[in-house]
Amino acid sequence: MTGSPPGRAPTPAPLTGSAAPCWVNLMTRDLGSAQEFYTAVLGWTFRPAKLGQEFSVARRGDVPVAGIGAVATAYRVAVAWTPYFAVTDVDAAASRIRERSGTVAVGPMALGKGRGALAADRDGAVFGIWERIEPATSPPAPDGHSHAWLRLHTRNAFDAAIFYGEVLDWASGRPGCCEVSYDKDEVIVECDGRRLARISSGAVEAAPDPLVRPHWQVHFPVTDVPATVAAAREHGGSLVEQRTLPHGSEATLLDPDGGLFTVSDLRGLAADEFG
Repeated sequence: MTGSPPGRAPTPAPLTGSAAPCWVNLMTRDLGSAQEFYTAVLGWTFRPAKLGQEFSVARRGDVPVAGIGAVATAYRVAVAWTPYFAVTDVDAAASRIRERSGTVAVGPMALGKGRGALAADRDGAVFGIWERIEPATSPPAPDGHSHAWLRLHTRNAFDAAIFYGEVLDWASGRPGCCEVSYDKDEVIVECDGRRLARISSGAVEAAPDPLVRPHWQVHFPVTDVPATVAAAREHGGSLVEQRTLPHGSEATLLDPDGGLFTVSDLRGLAADEFG
């Protein structure tokens, strides 16, 4: 069993907690099977969510790290890991998505202690937006806890950065907003000075390979990538791609239901080799 250690992760912005800029959620078909797989592979435990019996919250120790909902069939969407970005007004954000040629597939609607919507950008990458309505009842995760990182594979990184910047108020100058910078041909998204996501060009909308089509890729930090790959295979998952980094390695995996995710070596992440 492998996964994120309970200590402090060294780099990018935390994604969880009441004040976090983002949350990651798995849309799957079978909740029980997904829980068994991610417990074995990433060492998570699960608690029921207040959204209903088809939802649960994954935890690393006592800290919530991700959500899983058996809603892929009901919503007629693909099994996938999806980022949900915090917004101050979900209706306004949904309107901005449509105005910029994106698609709002589900919502806005009541979602937990707020309102949310499932959308796709104009190149087809799926993401969610969520507005908190009720106050948080639990404290946010400590600053050092970073449970996932994101990478958007898209047609044109700079066009995508403009789309998401306008929809999510990135680089707007308002307090607490995420900032964007440029690293060669990539766009870097940072929150409070810590890296949240990379946006890279080169995706092809009609490509049969899901790694080539525009999509948000979720990276989870682990202490032992080969052991994680072995655990995934042992529990019905499969290896899609593995590559060596200067300070470690990373592997892209499919869970038994087809959910795509990447595990990255904490050593590489600590050396800022993420991506």
